[in-house]
Amino acid sequence: MTAQETDNTHQLASAAIVVGADGSKASDAAVRWAAKTAARRGRRLHIVHGLDITTMRLFVGSLNVIEPEAVAKMHAHGKQILTGAMRSAHAIAPELTVTTELAESKPAQLLIDSSEAAHLVVLGAIPDIGAIAHLGSTLLAVTAHARGAVVVVPHIGAPPSDDQPVVVGVDGSNVGEAAIAVAFAEASERNAELVAVHAWSDLTVGEFAGQSYLDVPIAALEESEHTLLAERLAGWQEKYPDVRVTRTVVADGPRRYLGDWSKSAQLIVVGSRGRGGFKGLLLGSTSNWLVQHADCPVMVVHGLRT
Repeated sequence: MTAQETDNTHQLASAAIVVGADGSKASDAAVRWAAKTAARRGRRLHIVHGLDITTMRLFVGSLNVIEPEAVAKMHAHGKQILTGAMRSAHAIAPELTVTTELAESKPAQLLIDSSEAAHLVVLGAIPDIGAIAHLGSTLLAVTAHARGAVVVVPHIGAPPSDDQPVVVGVDGSNVGEAAIAVAFAEASERNAELVAVHAWSDLTVGEFAGQSYLDVPIAALEESEHTLLAERLAGWQEKYPDVRVTRTVVADGPRRYLGDWSKSAQLIVVGSRGRGGFKGLLLGSTSNWLVQHADCPVMVVHGLRT
């Protein structure tokens, strides 16, 4: 993408909720979730579709296909996808202001560039076909490299209800602090309970820091982790007194607990990385797992966004 194209993308995405569309059931679910959220927040919805012309040229070149004709067909198909996505958005919020963007760049790069100026970036979760198949995918590329917050919406099952809680994974890192801030704001806006889950180890694997977990003073460690969680939440509870908070501290990996919570939550919020070393593996790997397997929308927070 050229510098001029990037500038145009920033202008289009500015302050909008940006959602990727590709014509799949997954992207349709994402568009509908994004439309509802944009309407609730009084923001514009900006729907984008990346054609990935570079990859197409490599492919059709080997087939000796006439490139201009192939590009024209891709543009026409892309416009159809955007028209269908706009129709889905207006089915959710008829008065919503919706704009669209058709770009020749890769879908992942388009969403990453859009995230620089967007209020929020949304995309659909692809079906669970194994971890290796997801490597290098649009999903993981965007959640790893976008700025601000990215929401991944599953397309299987009923949409979450507004009376379900918002759940945040707390790991004690600076990125985790941003996730806590966003989770409180989301819970307040949705008038929802906030459940703060602090999973501080991976004791289920049989050892902690190189020694058997049977030799670890669990009670003492748990007490300090309860204190850590209380400290992390204190300032935000003062800022959002309307939010009812439930604290949960577990001596286990976060994947199991956040995965279970995704069955009854309306939104899971996690940071993009942990706090370094052993604990740095916890929410970093968990966020990757959640965006592929969770039953409710998952928000991955890279930093605070106004």
